[in-house]
Amino acid sequence: MWLADRIELALGYHLTLGVLMERLAEIHGRRTLVTEAGDHGFTVTFAQAADLVDRWAAGVAAQSSPGDAVVVATPNGYEQFLLTLAVCRAGRVAAPVNAHMSAVEIDHVIADSGASLVVRDVAEVDHVEGHGPAAEADPREVAALFYTSGTTGSPKGAQLTHRGLVGGMSRATLMPTLLHRDEVLLGLPIAHIFGFTAVVGAACAGVPTYFLPRFRPVEALDAIEERRCTVFAGVPAMYKMLLEAGAADRDLTCVRLWVSGADAMPPELAATFKSFGATVTLPLIGPLGEATFAEGYGMVETGGGVAVRMSPPLVPTRFGGSVGMPLPGNRFKVVDADGAEVSVGGVGELLLTGPGVLKGYHGAPEASAAVFTDDGWLRTGDLARRGPFGIINFEGRIKDVIKRGGYSVYAVEVERALEDHLAVVEAAVVPMPDERDGEVPVAVVRLTPGSSLAELDLGAWAAERLSTYKVPARFVVVDELPKTGTHKLQRRQIAADLQAADE
Repeated sequence: MWLADRIELALGYHLTLGVLMERLAEIHGRRTLVTEAGDHGFTVTFAQAADLVDRWAAGVAAQSSPGDAVVVATPNGYEQFLLTLAVCRAGRVAAPVNAHMSAVEIDHVIADSGASLVVRDVAEVDHVEGHGPAAEADPREVAALFYTSGTTGSPKGAQLTHRGLVGGMSRATLMPTLLHRDEVLLGLPIAHIFGFTAVVGAACAGVPTYFLPRFRPVEALDAIEERRCTVFAGVPAMYKMLLEAGAADRDLTCVRLWVSGADAMPPELAATFKSFGATVTLPLIGPLGEATFAEGYGMVETGGGVAVRMSPPLVPTRFGGSVGMPLPGNRFKVVDADGAEVSVGGVGELLLTGPGVLKGYHGAPEASAAVFTDDGWLRTGDLARRGPFGIINFEGRIKDVIKRGGYSVYAVEVERALEDHLAVVEAAVVPMPDERDGEVPVAVVRLTPGSSLAELDLGAWAAERLSTYKVPARFVVVDELPKTGTHKLQRRQIAADLQAADE
């Protein structure tokens, strides 16, 4: 029966967010689901989590009507994930919001979603008695609204289905987790699609999570060493922060799998962390080999990851392209400005289709229509280079292409070249207006302590690695680069700050 439950759950039959924790509790029962760090940290088993979801669902049902949107505006933490499941169990549509959002942005989400209930603390929905059976829901129905970061305007609510949010992750149920000890360390925002799908995947796999409500690199390194965590998942900026915090001087050989997502991962950085981990640790012998690195590609509009690039031990991190191969059920194509597929080696916009793709943007029919082609493919807004054997290489966002005198300069490419310099901790390349060329790339960099632009000559460094038109016209040093709540560069803000400084 236990095996039959796992197989059925892995196949995703009738699986919704509302029944997810109940089904997982039937399999894992008193095994630890999560331990949360902090002064108010807690440890919860699968069975206890299922009970919490059921009780909170009763509280949500008592204060709203079926089908209503419910904004989950609690601080970042594992409870926010369980509350989202509770909202779905009650037959409502969850709208979790990122703790990094401003009050104005949260008010926008409340108004845009038409929410009848805003939950800011679990105490507001905690009931003594449970909800009972989950409200009936079609896996193809909208389960949640995940709002975009708003870097290109007001945040839009992506309508994601139960199948899109759970379907692919449910296959993790078949992992043989009882054969060895595992624990995954996460410090991602639950209201971000990467963070949400990461906790869903770990739960489905039956792997305990050690959760950091706020990511601090030293605390994360301490936890890996002390708890001997075997998996770490984070965005590339987090890996850079770990390296700056002294990762090279720590014992991270317990890590067998590093996972990255939400942004392009520099291959050299991935290779460095592979070397910090190990394939296996044997008694009396110690750690052997290196870790595996997995880089996922996806976005809120795809309901999470739709492609993965795996770099097993001893396999170069550049192998397989920077996007990788589509996950089962997803299809990719790269097209030019006229919608025709480009040939191998060509660059164009990446289009995709798959079970996790959003139904549309809530209350925004024009934006919904614009994000799809006439034949139903999702426009990712990402530039990709088509490689052989279905391999896709990420070249940057379309809006991050700088047109210099008719030549296309991909910001990501220039940033990677600059970050190869040992003294460049981080780089952001943005367009600035230019009388002759229309616009030129300008690099804003964060340097290692004691370094200066005068002694580095980054222009010469870039000229050795890039075409002439790709070399930044100017370099500016800053102490910090503005980022979103998920540590993505806010290039528009950087460009605005530069323009303001020049005026």
